[in-house]
Amino acid sequence: MSAADRFEKFRPRWRAFDWQLVRMGPQAPELHMALDEVLTYEVGAGGRPPTLRIWEWASNAVILGRFQSVRNEVDPEGAAKYDIAIMRRITGGGAMFVEPQNTITYSVYAPDSLVKGMSFIDSYEFMDDWVLEGLRSLGVEAEYIPINDLSSMAGKIGGAAQTRRGGAVLHHVTMAYDMNPEKMLEVLRIGREKLSDKGSVSANKRVAPLRQQTQLPRQTVIDRLVDTFRNRYGLTEGELSADELARAQTLASEKFLSDEWRYLLP
Repeated sequence: MSAADRFEKFRPRWRAFDWQLVRMGPQAPELHMALDEVLTYEVGAGGRPPTLRIWEWASNAVILGRFQSVRNEVDPEGAAKYDIAIMRRITGGGAMFVEPQNTITYSVYAPDSLVKGMSFIDSYEFMDDWVLEGLRSLGVEAEYIPINDLSSMAGKIGGAAQTRRGGAVLHHVTMAYDMNPEKMLEVLRIGREKLSDKGSVSANKRVAPLRQQTQLPRQTVIDRLVDTFRNRYGLTEGELSADELARAQTLASEKFLSDEWRYLLP
C-alpha cells in the first residue's frame, strides 16, 4: 500500500488544528535545543497552538542524538579547529553537522493525537509528507526512506528525529542545503567511517544538498516549504511568548550547556 493510501484517513487531522509559524533570527545551538523541549511541553499542555518553527543557526555545531556519545561521534581536534559547539538534543538518531548557511532545520510540535494509531515508522513519513510535496514542486524527486531519511535519486537530503512526551509529538528535521565534506570528515568520526567504507572521501556520493539539486537560494527553498505547509494545513504568523523564551534561556544555560548533559554516556 502506498503512503498516500496509508495516510488518507489521517490527513484530515492536520486541518483540525490552528497551526502557528514561528520564525526567529539566528539563535545559539543550545537555545534551539531548549526551545524544542519547552515548546513540546507547551503544546502538549495546551499552552500554545501546534507550531511549525523554522530554525536559523547563529554558529557551527554538532548536534548529537540523545543516546550517542561525544567520544564515539566527535573528533575533538576537528571540533576545536572549526569552532564547533557540541550539543545533545532530546530526540534519538544520528549526529548532525551544522553550518548556519548550509543547513535547513525545522521543528513541528503537535498534540500526540495527530499521530495516534500510527506505527512509529509511518509517523515519520506522515509528519514530513508536506515537505516531500514542497521539494517536488522545486523539481526535486524527493522520497522517504524508512525510518527517517529524506532522499532523492541524487542522494540523501536530510534526516528526521522524533519524540513523544507530555502529550505532544516533536518532529524535527535537518536538511543539507550545501556542505563542506572535508570539514565534516574532520569533525565527525561516524561520517569518516561511513565514507571510508565506500572507498571514497566524497560525501556527495552519500548526501545530495538542495543547492546542488535546485540551484536556488536557501531562502527560496525555505519559503517554498513554508508556503506548502500553509496551503495544505493553514498557518498563521506567531512568535514566542516572553515566558517561553525566558524558560528556554534558563534551560539552555542550566541543562544544554552543562557537561553533565552534553557528555552524558548512553
